[in-house]
This record gives sequence, structure tokens and C-alpha cells, in this order.
Amino acid sequence: MAKEEKEKKPKAVRTPEEIEAQKAAKAAKQAEHAAAAKAQKSGSGEGRGGSKESDDEKTPAQPFPQGYVPRLYKRYQDQILPALMAELKIKNRLAAPRITKVVVSMGLGKAITEKPRLEAAVKELTAITGQKAVVCQAKKSVSNFKLREGMEIGAKVTLRGARMWEFLDRLITLAIPRVKDFRGLSPKAFDGRGNYNLGLTEQTVFPEVHGDVTNYHQGMGITIVTTAGNDEFGRALLAQMGMPFRRDEPSPARKAG
Repeated sequence: MAKEEKEKKPKAVRTPEEIEAQKAAKAAKQAEHAAAAKAQKSGSGEGRGGSKESDDEKTPAQPFPQGYVPRLYKRYQDQILPALMAELKIKNRLAAPRITKVVVSMGLGKAITEKPRLEAAVKELTAITGQKAVVCQAKKSVSNFKLREGMEIGAKVTLRGARMWEFLDRLITLAIPRVKDFRGLSPKAFDGRGNYNLGLTEQTVFPEVHGDVTNYHQGMGITIVTTAGNDEFGRALLAQMGMPFRRDEPSPARKAG
């Protein structure tokens, strides 16, 4: 009976005015979504052609939380970048070298027989960088080291954005000055494209790790990736940021000159 009543119920008929109003609302909604997507693309600096504004008056956008700017990044914009452009004789701000990412890694060969060492390294690396560490597995088997493909033998973290700038700030101002018998960083540790590699013998130089409760002393490698393109520009960038390079050992670029 209910089925018969449902079949007898007439369908709602829309007037031409209602159809036109629905089409207009749909078109307005699509235009709003397109404008929002275009604004987000231009604001993130990912467009190929860039915006119509002058490139000399802006720098690549950084994905920072709203209302927060890292201290080192603010100093980079206000002081380091103008001084770097004057030193390297660069007129366009976008052509100046900048840091894109920082990779912090720990090689844990002893973790093959000592599993707690890997867990402690992941925990400490997460505390140091403020980002969850990723466990790395062996890509090849080496019988001399009792290593098989797929074994967990390391951990790493790739930092970008605000966490990258905060880590660099703590590395330069807190961690490196706490290294025992420190005599400066080597200016030869560049890879030829402006990227710098340095190593720390202990993780306790960072204030986030307490030495009295640390069971395993583990070193780490830090790779700073830049857009410099050559060692001379990369060294100038890091020197302006406060990296303490040794002065008694000239860089390879200066020796060539």
C-alpha cells in the first residue's frame, strides 16, 4: 500500500527561475574554488613563471606556522641576505644561495646485535630534531660484517621549513660550542655543489640529550643542502650564518684563486 502511494506522489517541478539560480550558485562556487587555488599556488612560490610582482622584492616563501618566524630565518632575511648579496655581488634576491634542507643521520652498525641501541638512537634523534626519526635498512648484504639486506642499521631525519631553521640555530649557538677541544670546522667538507657535511662524535652536545641518563654514546652526520651550486658560494652562506670555519685552513676555492 505504501508503495502505491509512493508511486502516485507527483515529482517536484522546478521553475525556470529556480534552475537559473542554481546554475548561478554553482558557477560562483566553482569560481571561488579556482581563485583560492590560484592564490595558494602564487603564495607558495611554486609557479613556473612567478607572479607579476618584482622578483627583487621577495624571497621564496617558507612553510611556517601562522604567526611564527624562527629567529635564524628572521636574521637571515634582515641581516645575512643583504650582507651575502653584497659579498657575492648578487643583485637579485632569488639568485642568492639559500638552505633547502638539513639531513641528520646516525649509522648504527652495532644495532645488528644490540637492538636497544637502535631504539635509543631513534628516541634521541627525535628529541634533538623535533621530528620523528626514520629507521634505515641495509640495501646490500655484507658477509664480513654479518649484515643482511633489510636489517635495520641506521636512523635519519630530513628537516625543512621552521624545524630546519630551529635546528640550525641550536646547532650553531649551542651544540658546536659544547664540543670538546673544538678548533673550528673544516672548510674542505663541501661536495663541490655548495652542500656541506659535518660530523659530531657525541649526541650529548645537544641540550635535549642528558649525558647522565644516556646508555649509548653515538655520533651523527649532518648534511646541509644549499642552492649555492659551488663551494665558494656555499661557504660564504654558512659563514654569514655563523658557522665557525677554521681560518688557518683556506678553502679550496681560495687556493685555486
